[in-house]
Amino acid sequence: MPSSLRVRPFRRDDRDQVTELVNAHVAAVVPGLSVSVNTVLSQLQRRPQEFILDPWVAERVTLVAEQRQHVVAAAHLLRYRADAATGADYRDAGVIEWFVFRPPASFWPDSESAADLLMAACLAQLTRWGVSRRYADGQLPAAGICGVPDQWEHIRAAYRRTGFTPAGPAEALLIAAVADLGRPAGAAVPGANVQRTLGECGTRFSARLGDDVIGYVEVDTSLDRPERYARNGGLADLAGLHVAEPYQGSGLEEQLLAHAARWLRMAGVDRVLTYATADDIEETGQLVRHGFQELSRIERGWVHRAVR
Repeated sequence: MPSSLRVRPFRRDDRDQVTELVNAHVAAVVPGLSVSVNTVLSQLQRRPQEFILDPWVAERVTLVAEQRQHVVAAAHLLRYRADAATGADYRDAGVIEWFVFRPPASFWPDSESAADLLMAACLAQLTRWGVSRRYADGQLPAAGICGVPDQWEHIRAAYRRTGFTPAGPAEALLIAAVADLGRPAGAAVPGANVQRTLGECGTRFSARLGDDVIGYVEVDTSLDRPERYARNGGLADLAGLHVAEPYQGSGLEEQLLAHAARWLRMAGVDRVLTYATADDIEETGQLVRHGFQELSRIERGWVHRAVR
């Protein structure tokens, strides 16, 4: 272990270097996406978008590994409360919310040593907290980033070296250009009208046939406040796409996506993200047919073998 390496608590003057590390990981997964320093600092204090989980957090700690006065690795940890008001899956849990470091390179040959030193400090913090279960994740404060994407081989290896294994389902992250959405492949349903309303997660376009909703698509253009992104290039989330079985293959999906695409263009959005279950070939194939392409496979729900 190089003697110049040390782990210490995050300081505010680390913010630019930590944000640079975060953005390097983000950019490897979602093209052209980066977050601001303010976004990173805000997440270290609270996660306003996690309105269910965040109130359960009792304590937060951010650690960095430093070498020659340069931050080469960083991690953010959460301790969840042990009371009955906390959800059972998170009660008395300690979580490495995210863990980042650069892969070994000629100018940082000791980055893997730094990662192992930082991971040892993270596990020591979880031990001091006395939590009954230990989890790890990759929840960086950027759209589409959760779990451990397959582009982060170095993070996956660091987790596995220290006893974490993925227990949750794998997900596929997909992206589409808005210009590629909604190209009709068949006739729309005669008599169906499309209405725009507020949906559960964003703006919903519903196809109605009489009093029946026979399909809908929902898009979220508020993935985060614009001032908190350094650059996002106009990014939205496809929060839902459904057509009732009798109308599948009729061209209704394409019609709904065309309505959503026109709306997104007016909002200045040029790309759309969405998720699919990684092993659901039918779901993924449907999205690909509509113009999406796969960006990453993501492993979620990492659990430490020493504490279940």
